[in-house]
Amino acid sequence: MTHKRLSRAELSVSAELVTFIEEHALVGTGVSSGTFWDGLSELAHAFGPRNRALLDKRAALQKAIDDWHLGRREGAHDGIGYKAFLNEIGYLLPEGDDFNIDTANVDPEIATIAGPQLVVPSTNARFVLNAANARWGSLYDGFYGTDAMGTLPPAGPFEAGRGARVVARASVFLDEAFPAAGTSHGKAQGYAVVNGALHVDGNPLMQPEKFAGYRGSADAPEAVLLRNNGLHVELVFDADHPIGRTSASGLADVRMESAVSAIVDMEDSVACVDAEDKVVAYANWLGLMQGDLSETFEKGGKQITRALHDDITYTAPGGGETVLKGRALLLVRNVGHLMTNPAILDRDGGEIYEGLMDAMITTLIAMHDLKKTQGLRNSHHGSIYVVKPKMHGPEEVAFSDEIFTHVEGVLGLPANTVKLGIMDEERRTSVNLKECIRAAKSRVCFINTGFLDRTGDEIHTSMEAGPFSRKDFIKRKGWITAYENQNVDIGLECGLSGRAQIGKGMWAEPDNMYGMLDAKIDHPRSGANCAWVPSPTAATLHALHYHTVDVFAVQARLAKGGRRAYVEALLDIPVASYRKWTKAQIRHEVENNVQGILGYVVRWIDQGVGCSKVPDINDVGLMEDRATCRISAQHVANWLHHDIVSTDEVIEVLRQMADVVDRQNAGDPLYRPMAPSFDGIAYQAACDLIFNGTKDPSGYTEPTLHARRLELKAQRNA
Repeated sequence: MTHKRLSRAELSVSAELVTFIEEHALVGTGVSSGTFWDGLSELAHAFGPRNRALLDKRAALQKAIDDWHLGRREGAHDGIGYKAFLNEIGYLLPEGDDFNIDTANVDPEIATIAGPQLVVPSTNARFVLNAANARWGSLYDGFYGTDAMGTLPPAGPFEAGRGARVVARASVFLDEAFPAAGTSHGKAQGYAVVNGALHVDGNPLMQPEKFAGYRGSADAPEAVLLRNNGLHVELVFDADHPIGRTSASGLADVRMESAVSAIVDMEDSVACVDAEDKVVAYANWLGLMQGDLSETFEKGGKQITRALHDDITYTAPGGGETVLKGRALLLVRNVGHLMTNPAILDRDGGEIYEGLMDAMITTLIAMHDLKKTQGLRNSHHGSIYVVKPKMHGPEEVAFSDEIFTHVEGVLGLPANTVKLGIMDEERRTSVNLKECIRAAKSRVCFINTGFLDRTGDEIHTSMEAGPFSRKDFIKRKGWITAYENQNVDIGLECGLSGRAQIGKGMWAEPDNMYGMLDAKIDHPRSGANCAWVPSPTAATLHALHYHTVDVFAVQARLAKGGRRAYVEALLDIPVASYRKWTKAQIRHEVENNVQGILGYVVRWIDQGVGCSKVPDINDVGLMEDRATCRISAQHVANWLHHDIVSTDEVIEVLRQMADVVDRQNAGDPLYRPMAPSFDGIAYQAACDLIFNGTKDPSGYTEPTLHARRLELKAQRNA
C-alpha cells in the first residue's frame, strides 16, 4: 500500500499530516502555511546534518569507552584513570562558575506548587482527558477503591464498615493538616464562615491562614477550601449524599488537589511510527490546547462523554472571588534526537528527524492556548512547556535550545516562550548536569531523574567493563543514590527552586497503593517538588505526602548544605563484584527480564500500545514503557556478552516466557499468541532487542520497535 505524499517547501509530506497541519493546526494561529512549511524545511535541512553529527559523536565516544574497558579487563577498575580518560575524550567536561537560571514567565504549577505529576500517552484521548482532569480527586474514593489502607475493597455493593474506616482515615489527615481548636473534623457538627474565618463547631482553625475560600452560604457552606504547603483540599458537604448522611456535618467527600501537572507524552509511552500515528498524537494535543477535546465511550452499559473540567470559583475569605484551575498544567514530551520518521522526507528523500518535527508542530499547536483571551487556559503566563528526553550532555541541550529559538522565530513567538524540561536519564547528562542546565538557562523549567533509562544507559555505556549485577542489586549500589542526590543538589545550586520543577521517577506498581504511601514520601523528602505517579488515583494519594512535607523548606535546607555527591560516585560502574551465582539465580534473572520484554513488546508491535500495565513473572501488574524494556534488554545482552548465559539458554527462556505471556493475555480478544510457532513479528522484535543489544545505539529500543511495527503495519496493509 502506498501513502500519498504532497510537496511542501522541498519536503515530501504524508497527505494526512498536511491536511492536519493546514486545515486544523494552523487555523487561528496567524501563521501562514507558507511560513510554517518554509520554517520546517529550514529546520530539517539546516539542523538535520547537525543532528546527525551529534549522533555520530555519541557513537565515537562509545567506541572510545568500549576500547578503554577492553584494554583493562584483567585488572581492577581504575577509577582515577577512568575519570581522566573521560576528561581527555571530552565525555566529561569541566564545570563552570556558579550561576542561576533566569527562566521567566513560569506558571505556579511549575515554579511554586509542589505536587504529583502524571505522564500520559498522547495517543489515547480518554487517558489524556483523565490526566488533565486529575487536578482534583476524591480522597474517599482513593482510600475505598485501592489497597491504600492495607486491604482491597470487597466485591459487590458498597460496604459500610469499610466506608467508615475511609472517613476515619481521612479525618486523621484533616486533623493533622488543618487542626481546629478544641474539636476534630471527624466529630464536627457543622462548619461556618464568620468574619472571613472558618469555624468548626464554633472553633477557629488553629492556623486560620489555611482557610482559602468557600462555596454556598457562609453559615452553611456547600464546600470549604483549605490550603496547606501550597496545595488545596476541598471539603464537600451534602446531607443527602449516602456518605454525607452518615456525617453530623454532612461531609460527603474530601477532594484533594492532586496532579498539579501532567506530561502529554509523544515519546516513551506511545507507539508512533508514521504519519497516521503522529496525527493522532498531535490531534489530541491540539484538542487540549484548544480546550475542546472530548471522548465518548461506554461504561457500565452507558454512553459517557468526557471533556476538560472547568475552573472552580469560590468566595474568598475576605470577599470577592478565588478561581482555581480544574485541570493539571500540561507539558508535552517531544521525542529525543535519535529517531527519524517517514511522515516527512527531506529534499534528498531521507526521513527527517522526528524531534525536529515534534518541536515545530507541538509548539505551533500550543499557540492556540497562548492566543486565548477567554475559556480554558493551560498557561496563564504565556509559556509552552516541552520536555526533551534522552539528551547526551550539554552540546545536545544547547542544540535543543537552538531548535526552539528557530521555531519561535518562524512562528513569531517571543524569545524563550518555549520552556525546556531536561530529562536527566543518560549518563553523559548526569555527569555534566550543571553544564546541561547552563546550556538552556533561560528555558529550563524541569529536571528529573529516571532510574530505568539511566540504568539502561549505564549498562550500555559500560558494556565492556564486565557483567552487571542483578537488577535488584544494581538499585542498591552507591551510584544510584549519588545520582538521585546530585540531581537535586545541582538543581538547587542553579537556582531552580521557585522557578522550575526538580522531579523524581515513576511508582511502577499501580495496584500497590499501600506500598506507594509507605515509600514515595521519600521523594518530597528528597527535595523533589514533583514526582511521577501511574494514575489519577495514585496522584490523589501521593498528594498526602506533600501535605506532610514542606518541599520548599526542604529545598532551602538542602541548598545550605552543599552537594552530597560528586561525579566520581556516578562513575562507580555497578558491575558485579561477586559473580558466583547459582544456575537457578541466573535463570531466574533472565526469565524475569525476558518475560517483561515479551509482555511489553507483543502489545507494542501487535496493538500499538506504548505503555500499559503488564503482568510480571509473578503476575504482578507493573507499568511498562520503553525505559523498562531498555533496561531489561540491555541486562540480558550484557550477560550474553560476558558469557553468564548462553544464546541457547536465552532462546529456551524466550520460548518458555512466550508461553507465560500468552497465558497472561488469554482474555484479550486482540492478542495474538507467540507460541508455538515463535515466528511472529513481535516475538522477533523481542529477540532483536536482546541479541542486537550491544549494537543498538545507546541500547535504545526505538530503532527495533519502530522497524518491526512498520513491518507489521505494511503486512496488514498489503
